[in-house]
Amino acid sequence: MKKSIAYLPPANQQDLNFIVETILKRLKQTEMIILFGSYARNDFVVYDEKYEFGKVQFYVSDYDILVVTSGISDGIAGKATDNVEDAYYRLAKDPDRQPPVQFINEDIKHLNKNLNEGRYFYTQIKQEGVVLYDSGKHKLARRRKLNFDEIKQQAQEYFDKKLEYANEFVNLANDSYNRNNYQMASFLLHQACENYIYAIRLVFTLQNPKQHNLSKLLNSVKKYSDDFIKVFPCDTVEEKRLFNLIKAAYVEGRYNPDFLVTKEDIDALLPKVELLRDITKRICEVKIGEYGQMNK
Repeated sequence: MKKSIAYLPPANQQDLNFIVETILKRLKQTEMIILFGSYARNDFVVYDEKYEFGKVQFYVSDYDILVVTSGISDGIAGKATDNVEDAYYRLAKDPDRQPPVQFINEDIKHLNKNLNEGRYFYTQIKQEGVVLYDSGKHKLARRRKLNFDEIKQQAQEYFDKKLEYANEFVNLANDSYNRNNYQMASFLLHQACENYIYAIRLVFTLQNPKQHNLSKLLNSVKKYSDDFIKVFPCDTVEEKRLFNLIKAAYVEGRYNPDFLVTKEDIDALLPKVELLRDITKRICEVKIGEYGQMNK
């Protein structure tokens, strides 16, 4: 991992130095502080402003920070980082431009267990992260090569969780549909599609880079089954319109009051999402079964 934030603008360096100093004052059991996410990858957005939907919309990248502790409960660590967050926001001169801060707290033993098991979220943090503080008392575990029993276990866990999320989004979409809120139903169906595809990527690779663009998500899994072309074939003007509608719903379905979605649109989209669900279940269950045979 990198150990310098000299590549960041001075204002961001000042923010992060304040955060580190405040954590160390309020949480003596801190062993490491690691910056991850967009500021670690150096693809952050300082401030982006657009006039959309009749008002100014702005975006600022978050500071994503992992606080690693030892010998302390999650509750105490969480309360301490909540206090750090409050202190940080009190210094903000311009709240609209101040990067939000998001803390994750982990005990060093739990963190190293997850790294040793190759859990994708933690290995990604280790790969892209910047060490802001290190007590020097501990070393982060290396990702070891997993056997197929372990791969099967992880794949099953990821599949169960993402399938549960996706199915719940479909249920919520049906609730919105029954209340004639077709705009919100379109967003919820988009979220269902995301999570079905996330399930596939995790089962087949144990990795899942963040992505919301439905075109890119589908392209990332189409190699696993020829049946994906049946979900959104885009072979007619109407099919292209439906796909563009659900693709746009991630943003438009939440924020644009003029985003037009009809009952007929949801009637057409629901069977497509259900087909994606069925393909996901079939190919993931087969792949998990294959993992179970590979150690025999």
